[in-house]
Amino acid sequence: MLSKKTKYGIKALTYLARQENKTPVAIATISKSENISLKFLESILLTLRKNEILASKKGKGGGYYLLKEPSEIQMTAVMRVLEGPISMIPCVSLNFYEKCKDCPDENACAVHNLMEQVRDNTLKIFRNTTLSDLCKC
Repeated sequence: MLSKKTKYGIKALTYLARQENKTPVAIATISKSENISLKFLESILLTLRKNEILASKKGKGGGYYLLKEPSEIQMTAVMRVLEGPISMIPCVSLNFYEKCKDCPDENACAVHNLMEQVRDNTLKIFRNTTLSDLCKC
C-alpha cells in the first residue's frame, strides 16, 4: 500500500512541476492547495531536498522548487526516496536485498518467483514514468 508520505510527496512534486515560472513556492501555498498538513509536508519536502530532487530558497520570495526538469525526474527515484524499496519482499529487492530466513531455495520458492514478476512490472512502470507524465507538463 502506498504511504501517505509518498502520496503527498507526489502531489507536492506535481504541484511544483505545474508552476509555469518555476520560481520557489512557499510550503504554506503547497499545503493549502493540495490539502496536506503543513508539518507533514515540511518533513516530506525536507526529505526530497536532502535527496536532491528539490532545492529551497530562504527569505522573502523563498520556498521549494524542482532541481531538474519534470521530464528528468523518474518515479523510481521518487518512490525509493519516499517509500523505500520498491519490492514487496526483501529477497527480490535490487537495492535492498536480504535473504529470507525461512526459505532454503529462492529459485524454487513460489512467493519469490511471484514477487519477482511484481517487482519487474512495477519497475517498468516507474522507470517509464516521469514527473512530467504525471502532470502533463
